[in-house]
Amino acid sequence: MAPSTPDTDAIFDALIQNRRDPAALRKRVETLEILLERSFTIPGINRPVGLDAIVGLVPVVGDVITAVMGAYLIWEARNLGMPQWKIWRMMGNLGVDTALGAIPLVGDAFDLFFRSNSRNLKIIKRHLDKHHPGTMIIDQ
Repeated sequence: MAPSTPDTDAIFDALIQNRRDPAALRKRVETLEILLERSFTIPGINRPVGLDAIVGLVPVVGDVITAVMGAYLIWEARNLGMPQWKIWRMMGNLGVDTALGAIPLVGDAFDLFFRSNSRNLKIIKRHLDKHHPGTMIIDQ
C-alpha cells in the first residue's frame, strides 16, 4: 500500500470525522463488515449474507468492487499502526477471498462460507482491545 501523502490525508480528514480516533475507527470497520458480510438473510436457510456475496455474483466487476471495499479495512488497520504481520495476514484473507471468489459458481458458494472481512474485523478488534481498551464494547 502506498504511504499517505499530505494531500490524501487532508482529503480523508475532510471526508471522515475523527479519522485517527480508535473508537470511531472501530465503529467504521464494524459497520463496513456488517454491510459486506451480514446485511441480508437468505430466506429458508437463515444464512446472513452481505454485499460481498451478492455483488460477487457479477463476474469480474463484482469481485473487484468487493476487494476494494475489503481493502479499506486493511487501510484503516494500517492507519491504526497495526504490526506488519497482522496487515499481511489481513491481506492474505482478502487475497484468498478475492481469488477463490472470482471462480464462477464455486467462488460464489465460497463467499457464503469464507468471510474475509469478518476475519479481518476480528484481527482489528483484538488489536484495539489490547492497545486501546477504552474502545472496547461488550457484545450481547
